[in-house]
Amino acid sequence: MHPALRITLGIIGIYLAYCGLLFVFQRQMLFPRYMVMTRASLPDNFPGLERIWLELAGMRVEAWFLPARTEARPAPVVIITHGNAESIDFLPDEFQPFTERGVSLFMVEFPGYGRSQGAPSQQTITDTMLKAYEVAAGRPDVDADRIILLGRSLGGGAVCQLAARRPIRGLILVSAFTSVSAFAPRYMVPSFVVKDPFDNLAVIRNFDGPVLIIHGTRDEIIPYRHGQALAAAAPDGNLVSFQNGHNDLPTDSRQFWQAVDEYLQKIELFPQDNTAH
Repeated sequence: MHPALRITLGIIGIYLAYCGLLFVFQRQMLFPRYMVMTRASLPDNFPGLERIWLELAGMRVEAWFLPARTEARPAPVVIITHGNAESIDFLPDEFQPFTERGVSLFMVEFPGYGRSQGAPSQQTITDTMLKAYEVAAGRPDVDADRIILLGRSLGGGAVCQLAARRPIRGLILVSAFTSVSAFAPRYMVPSFVVKDPFDNLAVIRNFDGPVLIIHGTRDEIIPYRHGQALAAAAPDGNLVSFQNGHNDLPTDSRQFWQAVDEYLQKIELFPQDNTAH
């Protein structure tokens, strides 16, 4: 065999082996669930916080419900999902201001994360989100016509899968990607290698309501151009930018909640503008 051909075949063999390893271990990279920190018990500083177990085929997935701080019932609800290296344990701390605005929180865990059973994948996460929607919409204290979704990072993929399958009032994406497949060139592999593509861009193109997209211009994990592309693809998209990276985008800032308030008004979540601030 000619030496040049031998070298070429060797390089091809190494590349195919690399693609094979990436195919096998990609879910460990996309879902680093064993690195996620969890609390030892349910936090006791959120009055009314309720633990709910979502019963699915072969697994039980945890969810938390925090009621809106308003006497008006039924109240709107925001279904929230977190990033790939987080858990629901710390979501109440960040997003309890929703309850002060008269919106309940329904925080959904990923399968296999924390205390939940199963293994994460696009399919199991989608199944979990559909079950969460069913449970939330069936509660007497929730207005099923006023369900909004908020997903951060990988959680954006989770809520987009739900938005493509169920009617919702609004959609908020924080530091979200266009798709997992869009990262294939970063790893020098073809997009068909990706098992869990989470094609948010395709969902956004067909979503007929307003979409709020919040992204950091210095995001080193999911580049800012993903937020720009999502906003451009949405028929009615609004991009709010922060001079921050991926993990330091301030969900406790005045600018963040001002953007949320303006969005809630735009989608007429409270038709009489009776939000509780």
